Amino acid sequence: MRPKVLISTGGGCAANYLAALRAADGEGEARYLPAPDLCYDGLLLAGGEDVEPALFGQEDQGSRGIDRERDEAELALLDAFCGAKKPVLAVCRGHQVVNVWLGGGLIQDLGPELVPFHQREEGDQLHLIQAEKGSLLRRLYGPVFPVNSSHHQGLGRLGRGLRETAWSEDGVVEAVEHESLPVISVQFHPERMTGALARPDTVDGGDIFRVFLELCRG
Repeated sequence: MRPKVLISTGGGCAANYLAALRAADGEGEARYLPAPDLCYDGLLLAGGEDVEPALFGQEDQGSRGIDRERDEAELALLDAFCGAKKPVLAVCRGHQVVNVWLGGGLIQDLGPELVPFHQREEGDQLHLIQAEKGSLLRRLYGPVFPVNSSHHQGLGRLGRGLRETAWSEDGVVEAVEHESLPVISVQFHPERMTGALARPDTVDGGDIFRVFLELCRG
């Protein structure tokens, strides 16, 4: 069975996510502001701009490109899919949305000392991350490995039921796992590290998609 995944995007091109799912023997359908539809086997929250700070109890302190409609749509998607215990793959912005959905907070700007290690003007930044023993990423890639990134925000206070499972060298939370829900949540972009976009200087992000689709198969 080829699992079918609903991809929530900001309305831009979703070609990399679709290609990564196909390469891992799944299929996706990308939509902007999708209504919750549990006919899909899983949910993928794609990258994009920043979350409305009011949703995690803060005033705007450097957030960019806020789309409140998208925020609310994706929170509703998480209500539905997690309520049904269906798998979720959350990437970059999605990683942050998951934390906010569970009552956590965000660091709205990592600041001039840290942002250059996580974001470039063009293309992805590369850096090492460390994975916790026993975590999914540790099993896939080992204790320390290189990934990409393109973000200026990070997780702050963790949401309910989440535990940190990977960190960058400067302490930014790169992955979390939930104590009971089938959620894979990463700050980096595995869809840009696999298939035609595989690169020799990072791990293969396709492993994450393969694990996610196996969860979708049940």
